[in-house]
Amino acid sequence: MPRKRPDVFRWLWYSLGGRLPERYHAWILHDATTGSWRWRHVARSTVMIAPLCAVWLLLPGPLTLRLAIVLMAALVAYFYSMAYMEESIEHRLAKNGFPPGIGRRTRAEAVAVAEAEVTERYLARYRDQAGS
Repeated sequence: MPRKRPDVFRWLWYSLGGRLPERYHAWILHDATTGSWRWRHVARSTVMIAPLCAVWLLLPGPLTLRLAIVLMAALVAYFYSMAYMEESIEHRLAKNGFPPGIGRRTRAEAVAVAEAEVTERYLARYRDQAGS
C-alpha cells in the first residue's frame, strides 16, 4: 500500500493532535516508526511551541526578559515533549485508529531486522577470513 503524505494543512492539524482520514494511515505509521521518528516528533513539538514563543516575544517589557521567558518556556516544553515521546507517539497512533503498542512493536521489529542483517554480514565477513 503506497504512503499518501498529507498536505501542509492536514500535517499542521496532525501536528496539533488532530486525526487524519484513513487514507493516510500508512503514512502515519511510517511517521511514527521510521528511523527519524524522534526528529519528526521534535518537528511536531516545535509547531506547538512556536506560536506561544512568538506571543511571549511580543509582550511588553525588556527584550532580555522576553527572550529569557521564551528560552525557559521552550526548554521546559521540549523537556516534557522528549520525556514522554514514546507515550505521545503511541497516543497519536491510537487516536488515529491503530491498536495499542503498534509503534513500539514496529520499531522493535525494525531494530531486530537491522541487527540480524548486521550480524549476518559480520559472520559472513569473519567466517570467510577465518576459513582462508
